[in-house]
Amino acid sequence: MTRIDKDPSGHRRGIAVEVRGLVKQFGGPQGTKALDGVDLDVREGTVLGVLGPNGAGKTTLVRILSTLLKPDAGSATVAGYDVLRQPRELRRTIGLTGQYASVDEKLSGRENLYMIGRLLDLSRQEARRRADELLERFSLTDAARKPALQYSGGMRRRLDLAASMIGRPSVLYLDEPTTGLDPRTRNEVWDEVQRLVGEGATVLLTTQYMEEAEQLADELTVFDRGRVIAGGRVDDLKAKVGGRTLKITPTDPAVLPQMAAALGDAGLDGVAGATAAPDEGVLYVPILSDDQLTAVIGVLGGRGFSIAHIGTHLPSLDEVFLAITGQKTTSGAPATGGAGAENETETQGVAV
Repeated sequence: MTRIDKDPSGHRRGIAVEVRGLVKQFGGPQGTKALDGVDLDVREGTVLGVLGPNGAGKTTLVRILSTLLKPDAGSATVAGYDVLRQPRELRRTIGLTGQYASVDEKLSGRENLYMIGRLLDLSRQEARRRADELLERFSLTDAARKPALQYSGGMRRRLDLAASMIGRPSVLYLDEPTTGLDPRTRNEVWDEVQRLVGEGATVLLTTQYMEEAEQLADELTVFDRGRVIAGGRVDDLKAKVGGRTLKITPTDPAVLPQMAAALGDAGLDGVAGATAAPDEGVLYVPILSDDQLTAVIGVLGGRGFSIAHIGTHLPSLDEVFLAITGQKTTSGAPATGGAGAENETETQGVAV
């Protein structure tokens, strides 16, 4: 567990981004409140995934934390710098990739990266070296001398990502960074994000790709209507929504009603009612702990039922998102992993 205390300036050690009571409203007193008292922390050297439906306030948060927008109330510090009082110092510690590519179309890929490196006070030699390194990592070396105007949409996106990383920022904001990218390029982005975190960077990631959140995020924060409505580790959120489900396949599907009745008669503590699914030949038993799993198997074994397969199932992150917000993922993002995290142990024809 990360130890968190304060340095002489009041900054909490171990926390890279600290937000308290952040408010932002558009359109005057009767307008839209994009952020409505947001609190959140991002621990150093981790990835915080920010999920939420369109219009939930995710991009507004990123714009405030990158000094592009001023809040109406509340406070925020990034890497120890206050977003309102120390914007110049803060900008030197962050990288940002927004939802749309922001590179100079008249410059080549290498020129774009070199220019940004120099603006970040890298030496000429280091700016060139870093530009070439990132062009290679994002498969842009062959197009390095072409103007960005000639790049495809995916290539511009990769160049924009490279530009946000050239200064090795200590805090990196990625606002839906892989929208529209092909799977291979998406994996390259994920690899680079993980590499940066491995080197000590902190990442705040907004996304509607469920697979992306599970792949990258150490913790998640769920936004809706400008408020934080849930947060925690991926598995913790899944457990809050529905816990685990034990999936039991008997050797003979005809015994499913008897199995369900046996568990009901046993009255096991904390084990919800078993549900038989004859079409699937499976018995579903919601459980909360390994002790309950053992107890269920013990009851069935004691009654002589023969089990073909046993597996556990957590709700998918897409199901968690839907349960918490009441909305499905949007933007056409594929909600992969819909079958949930499943672990099956085959016990062919074995009586347990």
